[in-house]
Amino acid sequence: MKIFFPMMMLISMFTNKDNTTLIHNTCKNTPNYQLCISTLQSDPRSSGADITVLGLVMVDAVKKKTVEIMESIKELEKTNPKWKIPLNECSMFYYAVIKADVPAAIDGLKKGVPKFAEMGMEDTAVEAEICEYSFKENGLNSPLSKKNRDLMDLSNVAKSIIRMLL
Repeated sequence: MKIFFPMMMLISMFTNKDNTTLIHNTCKNTPNYQLCISTLQSDPRSSGADITVLGLVMVDAVKKKTVEIMESIKELEKTNPKWKIPLNECSMFYYAVIKADVPAAIDGLKKGVPKFAEMGMEDTAVEAEICEYSFKENGLNSPLSKKNRDLMDLSNVAKSIIRMLL
């Protein structure tokens, strides 16, 4: 019993070290190392995960950010009538992210078809960019610029991780 416990701690240390190394090496191959590290390390599923699970963690972060943006859109609709048209457009774009792009990415990762997952994250970045453009097209400054940029960054990191599976 005295030998068993220290041995288990030693195995745990090597497993955590190996996983920390995997996370760092994975994040080094993404366009935003800091965002990647902070996102993966904040999710307990990353501990002991393989690349597929790291991809799923990032896709879930994309989903969470999209839901956050959709909630912001609902609040913004109440405050400024001149934003109505672009906010409605953004709402449609982000609805597509939640209902199509994120599920396609999750499904692609779970079924071992990373190309579909990559396309879902690529589409997400495009949807965020189009949302941003819809304000400019209407001669307005976007109140969602930071959130749109954050979502683009997250989806690009997710896409980079998914590409490692191709």
